[in-house]
Amino acid sequence: MTALAPTGADVVTVHLDDALLADGLADVRWLLHDALLAGARHLVVDLSGVRSLSSSAVASFLSAHRTCRARGGAVVLRGADRRTRDLLHRTGLWRVLAVEPAQAVA
Repeated sequence: MTALAPTGADVVTVHLDDALLADGLADVRWLLHDALLAGARHLVVDLSGVRSLSSSAVASFLSAHRTCRARGGAVVLRGADRRTRDLLHRTGLWRVLAVEPAQAVA
């Protein structure tokens, strides 16, 4: 299940899962595009429901990051698994895309 969740005036959270990514990246790109059109400066991409992330998906996050950065914000990847964190470190993208742990469910 995927959703856009506004968490503040200029912060939008996008929840991704494996089912969405299995259908290709068009839906992911549209979600990111819609969030940016809504005026998001800070975009939080929740990856806690994703087991494997392609390099094309990371490229989509970088594209969104350029827009957020121009607005004085950033893209944050929340709940990235070890494989995704390793990919970001190997490519040096950990310097560009912020990574934070998954939020604990109360």
